[in-house]
Amino acid sequence: MIFYSMKELLLLAAAAIAIDWIVGDPKWPTHPVIWIGRLIRQLERLLAPDRFVSQPSVVRALGVVLTVVTLVISCGSMWLLVWAADAVHPWLGYAVSAWFISTTIAVKGLKEAAMLVYQPLIEGRLDEARKYVGYIVGRDTTKLDERESSRAAVETVAENTVDALVSPLLFALLGGAPLAMLYRAANTLDSMVGYRNEKYTYFGWCSARTDDVLNFIPARLTGVMLTISAFCLPQMKAGQSLRAIRSFAHLHPSPNSGIPESAVAGALGIELGGTNMYFGVPSERARMGWPTRPLQPNDIVLTVRLLYSVSFILFIGVIAVWFVVR
Repeated sequence: MIFYSMKELLLLAAAAIAIDWIVGDPKWPTHPVIWIGRLIRQLERLLAPDRFVSQPSVVRALGVVLTVVTLVISCGSMWLLVWAADAVHPWLGYAVSAWFISTTIAVKGLKEAAMLVYQPLIEGRLDEARKYVGYIVGRDTTKLDERESSRAAVETVAENTVDALVSPLLFALLGGAPLAMLYRAANTLDSMVGYRNEKYTYFGWCSARTDDVLNFIPARLTGVMLTISAFCLPQMKAGQSLRAIRSFAHLHPSPNSGIPESAVAGALGIELGGTNMYFGVPSERARMGWPTRPLQPNDIVLTVRLLYSVSFILFIGVIAVWFVVR
C-alpha cells in the first residue's frame, strides 16, 4: 500500500480543500460518486433482496454484503489508482491523490446548490425554488412556502457540513484518497439505501449504521467548528450555538445530524426542524433553536458563510499542523 507520511497527508488535505474551493464538484460522468452509485445499483439488482422480503434476517445479511463489497471495491480501486500513479512518478501520485480527495469534498457544490434555491426565493419565483429544493432533499417540495424552502436549504447545508467537508477530510488525513473514497462510498450507500421504509428497512440497515459510525466523531468536531465560526462571523451567536447543541442535538432522529443543525439554529437565532412531508405522509422532526426572528432566505447565505468558515478553519489548521510536524 502507498503509505504517505503525516506531512504528506496534511499537504494533500490542504490541496484538496483549495481545489474544491476553485474547481468545485466536477460534473463529468467520471465523477467517482456517479460510479459508486452505479456500482450500488448493480449490486442491489444482483442481490435482489425482494426475493427474500419475508425473511428479514436474510435481507439484512444481503445488505451487509452490499455494504462490504461497495466499500472494498471503492477503497481498493482508489488504492490501485494511486499506486499506479505513484509508480509512474511520486508527484503524479500526489496529484491523483489530491484530486480525488477533492472530489469527496463538496463545499463549492453545496454552496451552488443552496444558491439555486436562494436566488429564485429573493426574486419571488417560488416554484423554481421548490424545484431546486427537490434536488437536495428527500421530502415533498410541491407545497413548500418561502420559509419552508429556506429551512430545507439551511438544514441541508448544515447537515452536509459534516458529510461534504469534515468527514471526508478527516478520513483523508487518516489514510489519503483510499480512505476518503471509502467514506464517500459509505455516505452514498446511506443516501441510496439507508431508509426506514418497506423496501430498505432491513436491506439498508448496515449501510445506515455504517454511515452513522463513520460520522460520529466528525459530527462532533463539526459542532465545535461551527461554534468557533459563529464567534468569528458577524450576526452570529457562538454561545447560543453551543447551548443549542447541548439542548437539541439529541432530539434529532439521527445521532449525528442534530449536532450541525442545532449549532446553526443557535448561531443564527432561528428555529430548524418541524413538519416534513414524505410521499404525502407528515413526519414531525424535533424543533431546534430559540427563534428570535422568522427564518428567511438570507439565512441560506449565512449558513453558507458558516460552511466556508469551517473549511477555512480546516485549511488553516492542517497548514499550521504541517509547520509543526515538518
